[in-house]
Amino acid sequence: MTMTRRGILKGLAAAPFTAAAGTLLFPATAEAASINAQQFSLTSRSANSYGEFADLTTGLAAKLPKVDATTVIADTNRSATHLTSAPSTVEAFSTGFAWDPADQAVDYWIPQGVTTSADAYGNGLYPEGGSSRVVLVSWYFETDPDGDGRNQYDLDKGLRLTFVDYTTSTKPTYRHVLLVEPVKTGTGEYSFNPIRKHAGGIMWYGNLLYVVDTYKGLRVFDLNTLFKVATAEVDICGLHTDGSYYGYGYQYVLPQIRAYDNAGTYLRYTAIGLDRTSSPDSLVVSEYSKSGNVDYTDGTFNGTGPGTTTPKVVRWNLDYTDRRIASLTASEAVTVAQEKIQGVVSCNSKHYLAASAGPSAKGSLRTFNSGASTATTICDLAIGCEDLSFHSSSASGWAYSESVIWNVSEYTGKRYVYAVHADGS
Repeated sequence: MTMTRRGILKGLAAAPFTAAAGTLLFPATAEAASINAQQFSLTSRSANSYGEFADLTTGLAAKLPKVDATTVIADTNRSATHLTSAPSTVEAFSTGFAWDPADQAVDYWIPQGVTTSADAYGNGLYPEGGSSRVVLVSWYFETDPDGDGRNQYDLDKGLRLTFVDYTTSTKPTYRHVLLVEPVKTGTGEYSFNPIRKHAGGIMWYGNLLYVVDTYKGLRVFDLNTLFKVATAEVDICGLHTDGSYYGYGYQYVLPQIRAYDNAGTYLRYTAIGLDRTSSPDSLVVSEYSKSGNVDYTDGTFNGTGPGTTTPKVVRWNLDYTDRRIASLTASEAVTVAQEKIQGVVSCNSKHYLAASAGPSAKGSLRTFNSGASTATTICDLAIGCEDLSFHSSSASGWAYSESVIWNVSEYTGKRYVYAVHADGS
């Protein structure tokens, strides 16, 4: 019987690999173990030092046109390139796109996080009752992109979020918006500041967007509350002396509305993923390490102190009714001896990891089960693989023939947003 390419891949996935010289190459493994989840906890915060987030955004709404995400999605201004075949080193390819030439080449904006409207709502469409298929990607500003220790760019513009209209997958379009934190000026005027963080992972749930803050916890944004601002000043953020508001040249800004600060054992908030298969729905956070030991000395961490430095996946339950975290104490925690974890998603007790291998080597999608002893490789990902997002085949409005996992890659000239078959076939 003649096997299809995918049938061959499925067979290979279940068997050891053979090198050209005849030696067997087994998939790499990483140890995993369950640990006490009670040590990981959060506090919910509705304000910053300038006041309640709600009051600050209300103040901005009196000064600026308020819009929601549907307005941004209908107002895209750049075109992406649909991918008709697997990019780079990617295996088990399903669908995806590449950014326009300017965003492929820019060295100071670096893509990191990915989530989709299949996270936001179970049928995969946005808004609720709507018809758009949307991908969101986060980027951070890098002042020293060549890593020589000297800033090539003096002004750190913080974080931006890209709304990609993927409703017509062969012709995706997109627009960048700036993520900001609402504040007041020294004279008491309402304004906003850039958020100078890493945004290594994002998760879309209902109208809320969760963004990881590496040392602190989670930041939350409401996609029903964006503001339209002036665009003439590309190096100004917030209220300017001319009386206008700017967002570094971007047409829209998205202000923070809540925070969840780490309150228990130190945790490095590297990536985040939504689990719709758990009961209740839940989010999971993973940790990055360079060589298998998580570093808690490179920044100021919220929390009570370090525990094990073995990378972890930690879960919190969500409340479907308001899309917030239901319990501030984690419901599950597992260690996994895997270095360079850049992304995580879970399906109940099954966890998927994106593991990178530097600027010239392919990444990998790996999986392990809670309580299992090892993690194994499912398929190769792109060079510079980052965040993950699970997209169930049961998303009736945006369904694929089987479940897929979205990934984003970060390096200039090799930047792709794509989905692979979750089973690696």
